[in-house]
Amino acid sequence: MASTSSYRLLKRTALSAVLFSIVGSAAAQSTTGTLYGTAAGSEGATVIAQSDSGLKRSVSIDAQGRYSFGALPVGRYSISLQRDGQIIERRQDIQLRVGAGTEVSFGAHAAATTLDAVNVTAANIPKIDVTHTVSKSVITSEQLEVLPLGRSAEAIALLAPGVVAGSGAFSNGSRSVLSFGGASVTENAYYLNGFNVTNPLNYLGGVSLPYGSIDQQETFTGGYGAAYGRSTGGVINQLGKRGTNQWRFGAQVTWTPAGLAEAPASVAYPDMALPEGYAYENPAKPGTLYRYRRDDKATRTTYSGYVSGPLVEDRLFVHLAAEASRREGVATANEAAAQQARNHYRVDTPKFYGKVDWNINDSNTLEYTRFQDTDRTAGYYTAFDYETLTQGDRTGTFPNTRKTTTDADIFKYTGYLNDALTFSTVWGRTRTGNLEFNPLDSGNPYISGASNQDPTLNGGTPVRNDQPDLYSKAPDAGSTTQGLRMDLQYRLGNHELTAGIDNMTYRANNEGQSMTGPGHAWIYSRGNPDASPSPGFGIAPPGGDGYFVQKYIFSTTTSMSVKQRAYYLEDRWQLTPDWLLTLGLRNDRFTNYNSDGAAYVESGDQWAPRLGASWDVFGDASLKVFANLGRYYLALPNSVAIRGASASTYTREYFTYTGIDANGNPTGLTPLGDGPVSANKEYGQAPDPRSVAPTDLRSQYQDELILGFEKTLGSQWNSGAKVTYRRLQSAIDDTCDADRFVDRLTGMGLDPEAYDLPGCVIFNPGQTNTFQVRHKDGSGYTPVTMGGADWGYGGKKAQRQYVALDLFIEHPMADRWYGRLDYTWSRSFGNTEGQVRSDIGQGDVSKTQDWDAAALMEYAGGYLANDRRHQLKAFGAYQINDEWTASATLLVMSGMPKNCLGYYGSDQSDPVAGYGSAYHYCNGQPSRPGDAGRQPWTTRLDVGVMYRPGFADNRLGFGLNVFNVLNQRRQLQSIATYQVGPDTVSNTYGMGNYFTAPRTVRLTASYDF
Repeated sequence: MASTSSYRLLKRTALSAVLFSIVGSAAAQSTTGTLYGTAAGSEGATVIAQSDSGLKRSVSIDAQGRYSFGALPVGRYSISLQRDGQIIERRQDIQLRVGAGTEVSFGAHAAATTLDAVNVTAANIPKIDVTHTVSKSVITSEQLEVLPLGRSAEAIALLAPGVVAGSGAFSNGSRSVLSFGGASVTENAYYLNGFNVTNPLNYLGGVSLPYGSIDQQETFTGGYGAAYGRSTGGVINQLGKRGTNQWRFGAQVTWTPAGLAEAPASVAYPDMALPEGYAYENPAKPGTLYRYRRDDKATRTTYSGYVSGPLVEDRLFVHLAAEASRREGVATANEAAAQQARNHYRVDTPKFYGKVDWNINDSNTLEYTRFQDTDRTAGYYTAFDYETLTQGDRTGTFPNTRKTTTDADIFKYTGYLNDALTFSTVWGRTRTGNLEFNPLDSGNPYISGASNQDPTLNGGTPVRNDQPDLYSKAPDAGSTTQGLRMDLQYRLGNHELTAGIDNMTYRANNEGQSMTGPGHAWIYSRGNPDASPSPGFGIAPPGGDGYFVQKYIFSTTTSMSVKQRAYYLEDRWQLTPDWLLTLGLRNDRFTNYNSDGAAYVESGDQWAPRLGASWDVFGDASLKVFANLGRYYLALPNSVAIRGASASTYTREYFTYTGIDANGNPTGLTPLGDGPVSANKEYGQAPDPRSVAPTDLRSQYQDELILGFEKTLGSQWNSGAKVTYRRLQSAIDDTCDADRFVDRLTGMGLDPEAYDLPGCVIFNPGQTNTFQVRHKDGSGYTPVTMGGADWGYGGKKAQRQYVALDLFIEHPMADRWYGRLDYTWSRSFGNTEGQVRSDIGQGDVSKTQDWDAAALMEYAGGYLANDRRHQLKAFGAYQINDEWTASATLLVMSGMPKNCLGYYGSDQSDPVAGYGSAYHYCNGQPSRPGDAGRQPWTTRLDVGVMYRPGFADNRLGFGLNVFNVLNQRRQLQSIATYQVGPDTVSNTYGMGNYFTAPRTVRLTASYDF
């Protein structure tokens, strides 16, 4: 029976049709999508796809009634089935999603020969995409226009399951950072129109488009193919809008007034019952006000506009957009800050985006993207009196001005050489400036801990000065990036083969930090009068009432570069009509160079296999079972050279004092030690590039396994589940226990006095590495092999395991509404968070205090900082009528683990000299990560409503968004450092240092011509 056989053909080819796509739809960070489908009984007929930007491609229906288009630029398409030049059936307004396959099949009219054209205005899109095994979410510009979201790539990405906000200790200018799947915040990659725009210095975030110019944003949480790498966390891929054959203009203003906002909650010093024998550093502080925040509010205003259209119809198009955003507000310093003041700050983030698309002909296209981004923060101080909680006049001092600028130029060429062969190449360049300075340029040193000054010497009033900041940067600090990738895709029988190269070069100039003022700072402290404040260095007890001061120096400015080279091969193999296998292999090579251009890390070949499978169980895209297994390598960023492969100074010198001058400088100094001390032997000397890292260093890499399914529920619902398992197989950090080299050389029968022993070296924790140790007489190097036992770790290795169960249910747009609900249960456990350390805010990438010595890693295994056991996410919108739309997002999350870091053991010693309260001990007892408890659960509900009046032909729009409707202001993270000295508890231990943002209201007005 004809109807049965036609139905069977449509059922059995939903997945197999994707075989004939020229570019695999599973590729991450792509800028294209795939169209495929069937037309029963239409062998020899032609399908024509034409975009709203004029690109037209055609393909013939094969003997099985199938067709497919690959590597189509994302946009809206009209799809026509033609025979003998006559349109049989047309599907209009088909929206392609980036990196995905969209099915458009022709049914009852497909076999007609003398039928007038049939127009269908909705796509026959399967509710489940069976053409890929990637774990990702895609948010379109239509959703961004409606949903109540922050105007950033990170706010969009937080809708994806398994993505959580990173610690507030880390940022990318004024932008936040994210953790994907338990990974640290530096393990993600950002792409813009196919080019890598990750922060070139330290991988902390990346840049993003003007909000109104985002066409689609992909958020990858795992499982992408061999064409892409350099991420063990996740990927954010933004596609910008492009011009079409219709001229469009538009403008928008958004306003978030301080008058409609709530203020953050004020913060008090913790007041805990301390164990016997322990006392607070300042016994007068517990329970008193630490930071007043009642009036700390801000107003944010954003103006944006665009123009888009054809310069030459069907051939040459342009899209230009600009956005200027300003946030002005007040932030009150805590009562212990160097400046007893309020910061009246201003953050400006102007952006420009321009894209030119040239359809040279239907077989060749050329794209050019120009992007400019500035992130500038500045302000001034007014006095603030904590006794009366009142604001005074301007102090004449300023916070540091920070300005980051990024310019990007991206070119992409695509050539459809024939129906089976496509070539594409992307070349891009970015230039980043990283400026930090202070308008005052005070010559005074920075004063820290003024409230811990000896009150008998300051009259009971802390003495401060006009130095507002501790660090500054070189005036020419910045980076340049160049990248080139080429991809060749070829269809051969049941195989779709893709091969390519993916190369990046990053150069940084004069990055790092330098000290303000005279090049040093003073840190006032108080401890046990009879105990050494740094027993590891033999610092004498301060005596008296326990007051002492430290002279602190930290200087790290340097230049460096890194080259990343990769090539790959991938085969998408249609094993059966219902089974698709993706087999890939990628090779990455990373080389890092110091300021002299000498290589200090060379990775060698790193082979990363990728395997994916998708099973269309019933052949009709109603049930997909999928799996993905892959290995992913992560390069060391440029910032590793800072303190790792270049000269740096990091010293402290301890004194008692008998006076304090008018600028806060201690006078009458008596040394408590023999001079400056450095925990990592950083006295300004340049490390030997051949000794700073082993010759066989392995890059950080992670293995990942994903198993899941997606299932339709009736005709309007989708559901699914997946299990993700990630295991860190190799990590990179530094270790600083030089005495272990002494022991090893002695064991080899060599005299350690004959060698220049490095202070800190980069290594693979828990693995065996070979180091080149330089002879003092200049005669060469001796290879020294060090394993975990030689470093004192025994069999302990770097560990991070992440397991997650994701469940979702989704209602695609139908009956005037859409919505999605995700629940994630996850567990992130181990002794290594990743390249940074969130609990103490340490951003020295791959040079954290972890693994510096064996004692620091005792009891280090526990729940990691980005562990969020439960996550519930929901978003959706309802079109009330043609003029009104309501929307909401919901995020419910359990809290991060708490840590307690103290001095070592029951005797509160400091066996790794100079590390102090850095060991996994609390009150003299072992304290693993998470043993101190958990932060509270948080709930954030954001709602919005949009009005597009019919009298303006829906071109005029008004919006109202309320963020954090419940005004829940809860602690997200707390200070983990327990002590400031033996028997002496820090007044700030356990105090919240990052909190959920209070309720705000955003008003929007826009007009599109």
